[in-house]
Amino acid sequence: MKLYLWTIGIAMLVIGTVNVALATAPWYYVVSAVLWSTALQFALDGCIAILIKKMPDRWFGVDNPHYRVSERERALYRKLKVRSWKDKVWELGGIGGFSKKNLLAPDDPKYVEKFIIECNKGVLTHRLSYPIGFLAMLTLRGVCPYTIALPVALVNLYLNILPTLALRYNTPMLHAVLKRLKRKEKTEV
Repeated sequence: MKLYLWTIGIAMLVIGTVNVALATAPWYYVVSAVLWSTALQFALDGCIAILIKKMPDRWFGVDNPHYRVSERERALYRKLKVRSWKDKVWELGGIGGFSKKNLLAPDDPKYVEKFIIECNKGVLTHRLSYPIGFLAMLTLRGVCPYTIALPVALVNLYLNILPTLALRYNTPMLHAVLKRLKRKEKTEV
């Protein structure tokens, strides 16, 4: 979480400083535009998260083909070394009632299935946040949509791509755990 907040804070400082130095607008407008664009990103991301949270779990089920991770995609995640940095990604699922930071009940198939569903919801939330972040460009005037809102949207994009990669990286392992648990249940019956 600290890393994310530092990234956001430093980005705001750099974007603001560059815009003041280049005199793209009066300094007070630059400061308010940076604050506005950043706050709008948080608000839009939050609205999307709330909307997705209200959607039925069955739309995000473990068998939903839209959330399958191909072997090619898994190879990309290995190449990006997602495993080494995924735990540093900000995880706010606990605010919505289901934290995806740790697998708390790895021997419970219903819990693992719910974990997969929550990961799928998280993926959609972050993916919808990619383009939505650029809406702030419509709210500023002059060159500021390009010099302030666009850089803020790009930082938002970057900070949404990271959790998407982490969630997509973890999902195949969760499917393997669920498959093993279901197989175990069948042999015990």
